[in-house]
Amino acid sequence: MLSYIRAFISLIYPVRCEACGAMLVEGEKLICIGCRYKLPRTRYWLQKGNPVEQVFWGRVPIENACSLFFMGKGSRYRKLLHRLKYNGVKSIGVELGSLLGTELLQAPLYHDVDFIVPIPLHAKRQRVRGYNQSEMIAKGISQSFGKPMLADVIYRQHHNETQTKKTREERMKNVENVFALHPEEAPQLEGKHILLVDDVLTTGATLEACIASILRTVSCRVSVATLAAADKM
Repeated sequence: MLSYIRAFISLIYPVRCEACGAMLVEGEKLICIGCRYKLPRTRYWLQKGNPVEQVFWGRVPIENACSLFFMGKGSRYRKLLHRLKYNGVKSIGVELGSLLGTELLQAPLYHDVDFIVPIPLHAKRQRVRGYNQSEMIAKGISQSFGKPMLADVIYRQHHNETQTKKTREERMKNVENVFALHPEEAPQLEGKHILLVDDVLTTGATLEACIASILRTVSCRVSVATLAAADKM
């Protein structure tokens, strides 16, 4: 009976794929099977020394780095990230994070990760947005990867300007000394391997600044995972 009711409701209020706009069928959630299949996966989680990892070489010491998919200009997957970040569809972050976590289960490079840690938003910006998109992604990774998430161990000390449209040098200056660890939370990272999570990798400036702050405070190993990376790196 319930299936008939759902079918009737979907005829009146169709639920559409967040990527391509096609009507979802029973069993599909947020993103249709076609868009999941066509997702331009990097598969960098299986490759040591991949281009995402190379972004950080000579800048900060990291264990591994990967992104789930390539973000082409004008692609349907860029639209997904825009809806996650600016249109309040936080479930996209959880869903794509869960997909990334499932991939990491097949990646020996990440099997000894202890904690999933999202890049924090400043409290003021999070109040305006209503949530931290990186935390939604980390939540999804945690659920499918089976590792605990620590959402409150790192915070932003300053409300810096948005990184959009800034050069790499401007981005580095913009996030300089922005991040810090809560003294009461930091000890649990000591000697651990943490996976630092963000939505998009562009220049890597934000992640670099956050990693530097972590390693100044505790002795641990840091890997990086983002949903998206530029097509050419």
